[in-house]
Amino acid sequence: MNSTQITSLTEDLLCKTTTQQNLSTPMLVEKALSRKEGILSSTGALQVETGKYTGRSPKDKYIVAEDSVKDKIDWGLVNQPMDEARFNNLYKKVIEYLTKKDEVFVFQGFAGADKTYQLPLQVINEYAWHNLFARQLFIRPNESDLNDFAADFQVISAPGFEADPEVDGTNSETFIIISFEKRVVLIGGTEYAGEIKKSIFSVMNYMLPEQDILSMHCSANVGQEGDVALFFGLSGTGKTTLSADQNRRLIGDDEHGWANNGVFNIEGGCYAKCINLSQDKEPQIWNAIRFGTVLENVVSDEESRIVDYNNTSMTENTRAAYPIDAIPNVITPSVAGHPNTIVFLTADASGVLPPISKLTKDQAMYHFLSGYTSKLAGTERGVTSPQATFSTCFGSPFLPLPAVRYAEMLGERIAQHDVDVYLVNTGWSGGEYGVGKRMDLPYTRSMVQAALEGELRSMDTVTDPVFGLHIPIQCPGVPDDVLQPKKTWNDPDAYDKKAKELAEKFQENFKKFTNVSDTIKKAGPTV
Repeated sequence: MNSTQITSLTEDLLCKTTTQQNLSTPMLVEKALSRKEGILSSTGALQVETGKYTGRSPKDKYIVAEDSVKDKIDWGLVNQPMDEARFNNLYKKVIEYLTKKDEVFVFQGFAGADKTYQLPLQVINEYAWHNLFARQLFIRPNESDLNDFAADFQVISAPGFEADPEVDGTNSETFIIISFEKRVVLIGGTEYAGEIKKSIFSVMNYMLPEQDILSMHCSANVGQEGDVALFFGLSGTGKTTLSADQNRRLIGDDEHGWANNGVFNIEGGCYAKCINLSQDKEPQIWNAIRFGTVLENVVSDEESRIVDYNNTSMTENTRAAYPIDAIPNVITPSVAGHPNTIVFLTADASGVLPPISKLTKDQAMYHFLSGYTSKLAGTERGVTSPQATFSTCFGSPFLPLPAVRYAEMLGERIAQHDVDVYLVNTGWSGGEYGVGKRMDLPYTRSMVQAALEGELRSMDTVTDPVFGLHIPIQCPGVPDDVLQPKKTWNDPDAYDKKAKELAEKFQENFKKFTNVSDTIKKAGPTV
């Protein structure tokens, strides 16, 4: 099948079933409730469960190996190839499955806040609550946008349809398949709504670099003087907490593009973790969970419907999906100028990385490619003690192209716009996990603030002998000794041993990057 045939099959589907197209938020909530897809929490949020899958299924993600893309994709465990014939067969099955439904739900909107690079998209859902999720996470159109609307990509999600691995060539009953030639994402066998969001992010991570735009898994905000900051970091590093600043306006909390005129948010909403959420520590997220918000896999009291955010009986990956304008102090539209400062966040459970250090361009590219943090106990099933983990470009599950391409684009932009880049350790100080303690949040906030305000740019530094990082000798609001990790340890020999162990892990991980320059390879730690 070609793209025209795919489009024809989709149009047939929408003609044969009752199509609920571009319903408002209240109407979608009403539909979800009447179909018994969820219940209302005490705040009016729609509370749903995702069944067997409470997170993404990376082993069930595929890209169709089509002629136009097969020589560009970084094939492997992240980007698994699927034969075109098998994709076509699965597509027909899914369409036939959805055709038998009484109704399907359609959202039309955009990915990309910069209209120059916007991707018009159409999301077709089996469930009303999934369509509400799409409405809240993508950029919502106005009435004029819907006149003669033509989608350039579509997502078709049928959670109730399960693949037959022996027949369909999948690893399980679940599949998330991207066809770049046919401009479609096909999802089945999973109710986890995050697959809808992240599949389009993967699409943008292919399409934007083809237009010389760097796509990034990061949060972004802008200061009162128009200065822009980017925050990269994996789960548990403090990306959402540190980018939420009452003195700065939020551009977006997760996905951005960096074009020749500045940065822009790819999304129109936020998909926040709510595990252990508290009104005191994260008031913005807390207050955003109201009518129209989708709450995934949280547990509430049966009568009062008051949510217990500390309850992990269903999963630790509890989530809230809400439109970005549910957060105060956002910039609209979600576009801004070129970054002045980039912050890489890591939660080092070894306790040996400095709490803040300034990176050269080569060091920035090295640490961007490394994407280091510690996976802490409880973040994933089976993780009972901290484990070093590396996620290329702080987002390897979503990168269709070779990682070096993203790193080179980042390096070019750092040099072109004279961007300050810092590595900030929000992990342990004074010893490894179990011995030392987590870095005090007020200290981290002070360091980030000093970095964003340019106070560390000309500050004298000392060079860490193992990691080669340039550590400021002073930072407003932070004791001098805290800045030097070895000085916070009671046992210097234990520090040296742990630092050597982490340096070796960095070196072992970086061996996979064979096509980077020697200057980047040498920008990492030495043993």
